[in-house]
Amino acid sequence: MPEKQKTNILWFRQDLRLSDNPALSAAAKAGSVLPVYILDDENAGHWKMGGASRVWLYHSLQALNASLDGNLCVLSGDATKILLSLVKDTGATGVYWNRCYEPWRVTRDKSIKNDLKNMGVEVNSFNGSLLWEPWDVLKADGTPYKVFTPFYRKGCLGKTAPRIPLAKPEEITFVKHTKTSIDDLKLLPRKPEPRWDKDTVNLWEIGEDGAHKALKVFLEEGLNNYKEGRNIMAGNNISRLSPRLHFGELSPNQAWYAAQAVGETQKLTKDVDHFHSELGWREFSYSLLYHFADLPTKPLQERFNKFPWDKNDKALSAWQRGQTGYPIVDAAMRELWQTGYMHNRARMVVGSFLVKHLLLHWKHGEGWFWDCLFDADLANNAASWQWIAGCGADAAPYFRIFNPVTQGEKFDPDGSYVKKYVPELKDMPNAYIHKPWVAQPMVLKAAGVELGVTYPKPVIDHSAARERALEAFKVTKD
Repeated sequence: MPEKQKTNILWFRQDLRLSDNPALSAAAKAGSVLPVYILDDENAGHWKMGGASRVWLYHSLQALNASLDGNLCVLSGDATKILLSLVKDTGATGVYWNRCYEPWRVTRDKSIKNDLKNMGVEVNSFNGSLLWEPWDVLKADGTPYKVFTPFYRKGCLGKTAPRIPLAKPEEITFVKHTKTSIDDLKLLPRKPEPRWDKDTVNLWEIGEDGAHKALKVFLEEGLNNYKEGRNIMAGNNISRLSPRLHFGELSPNQAWYAAQAVGETQKLTKDVDHFHSELGWREFSYSLLYHFADLPTKPLQERFNKFPWDKNDKALSAWQRGQTGYPIVDAAMRELWQTGYMHNRARMVVGSFLVKHLLLHWKHGEGWFWDCLFDADLANNAASWQWIAGCGADAAPYFRIFNPVTQGEKFDPDGSYVKKYVPELKDMPNAYIHKPWVAQPMVLKAAGVELGVTYPKPVIDHSAARERALEAFKVTKD
C-alpha cells in the first residue's frame, strides 16, 4: 500500500492547535489523517474538567474544527473503547498523540498503547506540551527535584535547549467520517451563568489564532518590565497565557522562543529570563505531579497530615463569594468568578488567606479553582495550593502569612484593581481603599459605604488570625 494511502488517527488532547504539533505533523506526513477529540470523563473520574474549563474547551474545539475545515471528529466516553473501535471501523494502521502527564491519563494511555500494539497498530507519542520531559530532569542520584531553583537552573537549563517549534503541516489529507457535533459533548451549562456569558468568553478570543494574538500583545506591551511589573494587579505586564498553554492552543516552545527573540532585539534580558522561569515553574509542577502522583490529594510533606484544619462553611462561602471584608481578597475572588482568571499575585494572597487566616484546608481552594478557572490545570493547581499551604515542594514557610492590607497597598497602590471588581468601594479614598474599617464615619458616608450593609466587615482580624495560624503550624514542626 502506498505510504500516502495509510490511515492514521490523530488524537487531540491538550494540544488544540495545528502549528508546533509534533503528533499532527508526523501523522500528516505518514498518510491520511482522522483528527479525533474524545471527552473521557469515565477515566478522568474525580478529575474530569470543571465548569469553566468545559466552557473554554467548547469554544476551543469550535476554533480547532474550523481550522481543520470541519473535519474534527468529536466523541465522548471511554477513550480506550472508542479508539479501538475507530481503528477497526477505519482500518487505521497508526495512532498518533502528544503525551499528557496527569496520573490517570498516564495509566490509561499505557493501557491503550498496549492494546493497540497487540492489534498490530503502530502507536507514536510525542512531547507537545512541555519544554523538557519530567523523566529527563533529575538530580545526579536519579531522584526528582523538590526545590525549584536547582530544578530549573541546573536540571532544565543544564539540558539541551527546548525543541524549536514546528510549522503547521503544509498539507493534510483528511479521512472522511460521519459528521459529529461539538454540541453533543454538552460542555456548556444547561442554564447560562453570568460568569460564562458571551461577554466573558469574548474577553479571550479562544482558539489558536487568539492565542498567538495574545502572545503578540504581551510581547509588545507587557514583556518590558515584566520582572517587576507582573506583580501589579491592575498592570499590563501579565501574559494571561495560562489557559492557552493548558489547552495547547499555544505551545510553551512557541512562547519560549518568541519571548527570546523579542528580548534579544529589545535587550530585555532580565525580563525574558524571568518569563522563561515562569514557564519553568509550570515544568516544575508537571515534574512534581509525574513523580508524586498523590500531589492533588495528599500533602507532599507528611507532617502536615496532623495539621488542625478548621471547618467553617460560613467563612468558606464568604471567601468564595468575595465577601471577606478584605478588599484585595474580595476583588481577586470576584475577578475569578467574573472572568475565569485571577492575577498570579492575587492567587497567592487569596490562597494564604484561606489556609492561614481562615485555617481552611487547601483542598477547598483547589476544588474551587478547579471549577472556576479557565486555566485549571491539575499539576499547577495542586502544586500551587500545596506551595501556599506550606506542605508542598519548595513551599512558602509556615510563618509567611500575607497581610492582605499591605499586599493591596503594595501591588494595587491606587486601588484600581479593587475599584474594578469591588465597585461598592469605588469612591473610597486611596488611603482607605484596602482597609475601609479604619476610615472615619464621615469618610465612609461620603463614599456611600456602610460597613456590614453595603460592604462586609472583616471576617477575622489579621493580627489575631496570624497568631492563631502560627500556633496551629507548630504541630507541623519536626
